[in-house]
Amino acid sequence: MSKRFDPNTAQNAVEIEKQFAVVAVEHAQTYWNLLESVEPKTLKLTRLDDEIFQHLSETFPEMVKEPYAGLIKLDEDYMKSDEGKAKWRDFINAYEKKVKDFNFGSLIRTDATDEYGQDNSIFVTRMQFYAIEIARNRLGLNDIIHEKAKADKAKRLAKEEKEKAKAKKKP
Repeated sequence: MSKRFDPNTAQNAVEIEKQFAVVAVEHAQTYWNLLESVEPKTLKLTRLDDEIFQHLSETFPEMVKEPYAGLIKLDEDYMKSDEGKAKWRDFINAYEKKVKDFNFGSLIRTDATDEYGQDNSIFVTRMQFYAIEIARNRLGLNDIIHEKAKADKAKRLAKEEKEKAKAKKKP
């Protein structure tokens, strides 16, 4: 008779972990490109965005109260605490039959005002990503990313135009 699977004692398969990491990084890059290209308040991440935002507001009301400190800077220690894990587990499992890949891994920025990076990213489930990023988008916390990208693009285009004009003047 085979032993019952215990995730707490299971060995990690390195190749599978690498594949999950690649998918998580690709997901993060795609999302970052969306934030830069589309006004965050208009982004729809799932067909259940309204439900997810409402559920997050009920389960984690402290996150969606001004000044939104819990959304701007995620409290990784709380998320990993026994209490945090239990609360998030219940939240996540509510979407098991509603959201595809609800428990896949995703990267999320710990500080909403900064880009993805080694010191500003943690690994979470896809549902945690959706819940937090839907709230950040709706509450305008990702607007800074979009506005900075627009300003950078405008500067780049102005520089290119200036260089073109300069090149035309040369004999």
